[in-house]
Amino acid sequence: SSRKRLKVMRLGLFLISLVTLLFLCSLLIGHTQAPLSTSLKALISGQGPLGTVMQDIRLPRAILAALVGGSLGLSGAAMQGYLRNPLAEPGLIGISGSASLGAVLSLQTGLAATFWLALPFSALGMSVFAVFLIMLLAGKQGRSLTLILAGIAISALAGAMTSLVLNLSPNPYATAEIVFWMMGSLADRSFNHVWIALPFCIVGAMMILSLGPALNALTLGEDTAQTMGINLVKTRYVLVIGVAAVIGATTAVAGAVGFVGLVVPHILRRWVKSQPSRLMWASMLGGAALVLAADILVRLVLPDRDLKLGVVMAILGAPLFLHLIYKTRAELS
Repeated sequence: SSRKRLKVMRLGLFLISLVTLLFLCSLLIGHTQAPLSTSLKALISGQGPLGTVMQDIRLPRAILAALVGGSLGLSGAAMQGYLRNPLAEPGLIGISGSASLGAVLSLQTGLAATFWLALPFSALGMSVFAVFLIMLLAGKQGRSLTLILAGIAISALAGAMTSLVLNLSPNPYATAEIVFWMMGSLADRSFNHVWIALPFCIVGAMMILSLGPALNALTLGEDTAQTMGINLVKTRYVLVIGVAAVIGATTAVAGAVGFVGLVVPHILRRWVKSQPSRLMWASMLGGAALVLAADILVRLVLPDRDLKLGVVMAILGAPLFLHLIYKTRAELS
């Protein structure tokens, strides 16, 4: 038991160190190059052109990368723990797709152009509406299978509606903007976006992390968890609302970024002996590290082109996920 705790502590220290290192790298990498000491002085003082770049462009971008990655990793681990399915992720219950639909509608109708808060608030509003529909479809006593089916239905509907909006769009500029937004990006984000997402991410993360003991009990099955005093209905409500808060907020400010909630818990599961409460903390840090690394890669690979974060994540995530599937199959055979 003490060896397990030591192993988990080492993993935690490694992940915290990795996130800190990548955060600093994110602050230092960009079009404007300067020595480390000069950049840090400019970040603190905010004086001169470099100070403006550090405080108004790179710092909010780095914070959002950590926030988006941490939220996606945490949500993925929580969903996998609740549904007891290693293929579960936030998109499975339709929240990501619904948030995207809200943002797409605000771009298409021109609301996003008239009022900059319209896009994030539309995404958040649609994710809240999706939660209401999922709960309605799943029913009061709905179990994990019912929740998955309701989520798939909402996800399919949101995807179809998004395609319909794109199909009927008379404005090619609005269509191009929608497509680029749906690819996911952290470029040109400011502290306004951080302040929009941060409260929802903090509250949602606290709700999800509070479910650690319940998710640990659920590894033994729903009936066993109930006999241990776990309220499954309350657990489901807290989980779905918490996931909706963090995913709605991150999708609102960064667009669609995939694979983080799916791949990160897979990579870290063996280090925490598949215990959901520990996996959630590890996945939150691991997700932050992965998105920070991907966002740095975006700036290094094609610095003169607007390479999208969501595209890089898909290129990195898909082969990694296929490797994990192959490895799992090899272990089972």
